Amino acid sequence: MKEKQPAVYLLASRRNGTLYVGVTSDLVQRVWQHRNDVITGFSKEYQAHLLVYFELHVGMKEAILREKQIKKWERNWKIRLIEKSNPYWRDLYSEIVAGE
Repeated sequence: MKEKQPAVYLLASRRNGTLYVGVTSDLVQRVWQHRNDVITGFSKEYQAHLLVYFELHVGMKEAILREKQIKKWERNWKIRLIEKSNPYWRDLYSEIVAGE
């Protein structure tokens, strides 16, 4: 059985497009669900399918707190967070699938 790894992630519709912030215990599965529009809601409506940022956490409690923190941020702070580690807004999904 695969061990759960809490993560906070940001999806984008395109570079500088609509942003979605989420939290999960299975990043690969959750992003796959978003990309395939399995999840009805914001990410499906705005086609936010590109994984542009993520951070792994030791526990779900910490991940949820971080997600809430980032959700309260101004948009330009979120963009800076993304561009600090992913300046070209590459889709990181293939990297997390390869690392699975």
